[in-house]
Amino acid sequence: MRQWIRNPLAILAEDAGGGIVVEDGKITALVASGKTPEGKIDETFDASRHVVIPGLINTHHHFFQTLTRAHPAAINKELFPWLKSLYPIWAKNVKPDAFRQATRLALTELLLSGCTCASDHHYLFPVGLESAMDIQAEEATALGVRMTLNRGSMNLSEKDGGLPPDSVVQDEDTILDDCERVLGRYHDASEGSMLQVALAPCAPFNVTKRLMVDSVGLAEKHNCRLHTHLGETHDEDEYCLSNFGIRPVDYLEECGWLTDRVWLAHGIHFTDEEVHRLGRHRVGVCHCPTSNMTLASGQCRTKQLEAAGSPVGLGVDGSASNDNSNLMEGVRHALMLNRLTYNAASVTHFDVLRWATAGSAKCIGRGDLGTIAVGKQADLAMYTLDELRFSGAGDPLAAVVLCGAYAADRVMLRGEWKVTDRNPVGIDVARLRAEHGAAAKAFLAAL
Repeated sequence: MRQWIRNPLAILAEDAGGGIVVEDGKITALVASGKTPEGKIDETFDASRHVVIPGLINTHHHFFQTLTRAHPAAINKELFPWLKSLYPIWAKNVKPDAFRQATRLALTELLLSGCTCASDHHYLFPVGLESAMDIQAEEATALGVRMTLNRGSMNLSEKDGGLPPDSVVQDEDTILDDCERVLGRYHDASEGSMLQVALAPCAPFNVTKRLMVDSVGLAEKHNCRLHTHLGETHDEDEYCLSNFGIRPVDYLEECGWLTDRVWLAHGIHFTDEEVHRLGRHRVGVCHCPTSNMTLASGQCRTKQLEAAGSPVGLGVDGSASNDNSNLMEGVRHALMLNRLTYNAASVTHFDVLRWATAGSAKCIGRGDLGTIAVGKQADLAMYTLDELRFSGAGDPLAAVVLCGAYAADRVMLRGEWKVTDRNPVGIDVARLRAEHGAAAKAFLAAL
């Protein structure tokens, strides 16, 4: 079926004022203003009320944390105290059924904000949750959302001088064996794939060097991406200097991680030399503005990183440090935080929209996503400007960011509608809210 998304109010693409043509899940034509597509059109959607952008791509999240949003034990704290407060609660209560609810809810939230591809960094594996990657694959497939499954890991616990409780870490061999299993079962590197896998040791302060190094070998063997937290706080700098005698980026290089296969979460506390080194190796950085402000971690040097050659993407980060899963809200926060960091003229709505789409696609190695162009996957987010806060807006594309278009009216994924009239297709939102809320009660009882 050939579908014409006709005459959008605005579109983030050149020479497409008349819309786009979608066929077999791909964009097959851009239509100039005042023109009509060549050939037969089977279905037309009138987009004259809609601002159309590429589907947003979330490059860093922790789905399980939707169960501990605004948790009384963790609010008003910085990263390390925040983690120490929540690790014992997560260790006791993140069980398969609750984890499934958390994954389902986070994916639905992201979809409703206009996100068509999600990357979740799951690193918590208490006994009984060994099938975490399988649960996430099942939920993403059922919802029809593209996903990068980050097979995360921790193998340094409190007894080793690390932060996490002993009960949530695994030994190196168990981790590496399961990485092989998950890659073999779910990693699809082909164009248009719905599931891919990345290997994601959690952070330098909770994994061994052997695990970092061996993950590189596995990634090269299976042609997959590598992901980890880095440069989020000064506490991390101090840990690396105390334990390794070098800064986090130097340690990353020692482990063989300075390659274009890698993207990092946060990337805040880098020196000028480190920024240039990361850019030279094309290491990607996921900027998480909402989380960085919530935990007061600092401000990512997005402009310098991008200028140096690093792809910059966006992520919502965990829903206990955000405390939601709305990437379009993250786009607006990225604009505001980066204008505060730099200035109002050098950071535009085009910059932050690029980070959330094409930049994020580069971070996770998806050349088939992130832009509205012929041959790309037909993943689209569409927003209306009918609410009171948009009245008077002169530039529709700027308005979706500046005025806060937090909810997509329509979302298309692989040429199929996944959100219509702000409702996720095939999802009972009220039931999801009730079931997830019931699962979350155990985490409050843990106080």
